[in-house]
Amino acid sequence: MIDPKKLKQLAHQVQESLPQGIRHLGDDVEKKIRQVLQNQFARMDLVSREEFDMQTQMLLHTREKLNQLELRLNSLESVIKHDKDIRTET
Repeated sequence: MIDPKKLKQLAHQVQESLPQGIRHLGDDVEKKIRQVLQNQFARMDLVSREEFDMQTQMLLHTREKLNQLELRLNSLESVIKHDKDIRTET
């Protein structure tokens, strides 16, 4: 969810960038801009920075676990291959 303070700040920046005649319409313009921005951001299905960082940490942990499992699998495969080689020699 978008922080309401940031949304208000963004709406204010958009209002300030409008031509002088429209800008003087006041709070109604800023409220309408804020409403349009809020609706558009809601459609975008955005995630918060906190959620993004949490997912990034989870991904890094998962990748680390996968690397450990791959090493373990390679080790087990080596043991099996070695055992097979020994059996065929005898």
